Amino acid sequence: MAKPNNSTVIRTLSILSPLTLLLLWELLAQLNAIDVRLFSSPTLIFKSFIPLLLSGELLNNTVVSIQRVILGFIAGSIPGILIGISMGLSPLVRSAIEPMIAATYPIPKLALMPLILLIFGLGETSKIFTIAIGVFYLVVINTMAGVLSIEKIYLDVAKNFGASRKDFYLTVALPGALPMIFAGLKLGMGMALILIVAAELSAAKAGVGWMIWRAYDMFDIEQMFVALIMLSVLGYIFSLILDYFERIVLPWKQQCR
Repeated sequence: MAKPNNSTVIRTLSILSPLTLLLLWELLAQLNAIDVRLFSSPTLIFKSFIPLLLSGELLNNTVVSIQRVILGFIAGSIPGILIGISMGLSPLVRSAIEPMIAATYPIPKLALMPLILLIFGLGETSKIFTIAIGVFYLVVINTMAGVLSIEKIYLDVAKNFGASRKDFYLTVALPGALPMIFAGLKLGMGMALILIVAAELSAAKAGVGWMIWRAYDMFDIEQMFVALIMLSVLGYIFSLILDYFERIVLPWKQQCR
């Protein structure tokens, strides 16, 4: 009798685990073991999901949030990678910038919201900047760590062959730090989805985060759960996209698993 391979077992478990959680949630709701006024139930949430989907409200708000997340992610990750590589390659740059990052990173990004609103106003720029600043720290820290983890012999070989500053960036530091860069990008995407809820709290008229805050004001628990589940779906989709690009850029990493 043939045994199921590991990939089949893993795929089955990845499907069964969330289904089991949903069934347990529904069972507890039906048995009145949880207060459905606060925690609702999968059945009630699904009933609220259908009209939101058919009316186009959920789709429109999701598209708005996706645009903000992508723009903020790009605005934070690109300078994060460039500065992180520079910090990893140059002790002078690292000594100048690292103390500022260490001092400002622990500041909650939500605490900066009033200052961001004062500087950038209530438009899209403040929302994108809020996301970008959260992404930046995670990407720059991971990128710098990736460059510093490169074995010194590779840097010495490049130096002995007369590599230019551009060559150090593109042929040594960037390829060597890519695994850690992707780790930072994945963490940064998670942070972007967290911050979109806070960013859409102030003067937003659309977005998944705006849906959450509006549902909270109206005590519409089912709609709030629909928006929360949509955020989790977006997180899963963005994670799959980053995994896909990682497999393309780092094929050797997949072979080592």
